[in-house]
Amino acid sequence: MRVGYTAWAGLRRASPQPGDRVAVSGIGGLGHLAVQYAKAAGFTTIAVTRSPDKQELARELGADVVVSDGAQLREAGGADVLLNTNGSNQAVSDAMQGLAPRGRLVLMGIAFDALSVTNMQMVMNSVQILGSAHNGTRYLVEALSIAGEGKVTPMVDVFDKEHAADAYRHTAAGKSRFRTVISFV
Repeated sequence: MRVGYTAWAGLRRASPQPGDRVAVSGIGGLGHLAVQYAKAAGFTTIAVTRSPDKQELARELGADVVVSDGAQLREAGGADVLLNTNGSNQAVSDAMQGLAPRGRLVLMGIAFDALSVTNMQMVMNSVQILGSAHNGTRYLVEALSIAGEGKVTPMVDVFDKEHAADAYRHTAAGKSRFRTVISFV
């Protein structure tokens, strides 16, 4: 559930207020949990994904709105908080088009491409960019409590220990939809 801790800590790092709209960019191993945590916390939750197969999944996870990009996010009313959970800074730069004035972008997904934002975009809209990892034990306790209440359910690809090499190849090839877990039971 460590990745759930990451999702919850990122949401808390953004300090969303009642009535804020929370968007999640990327509906994968981290993002599917971020959608559930944002919804469990009572926020209008928007999923941003270019993957048609993940759009229905995002709705099942609790997303109130599902969009494909930043332009659609803006048209849908925008977001006060944008949680970046994917591995593409190009995707988050695009999603930022839908970030509301005084919005907060929280970087949680690890990406190796450059994050491109303009000074004008940042200054004119008073946007904040925050980095977030885990941010303290208190958030871990909160994340586990919410999961323990059944409000968040991790989705995993499970492999038996005898197929550990297959699990590695599956993940290395980018075929794991969420997190890959090896069962030793």
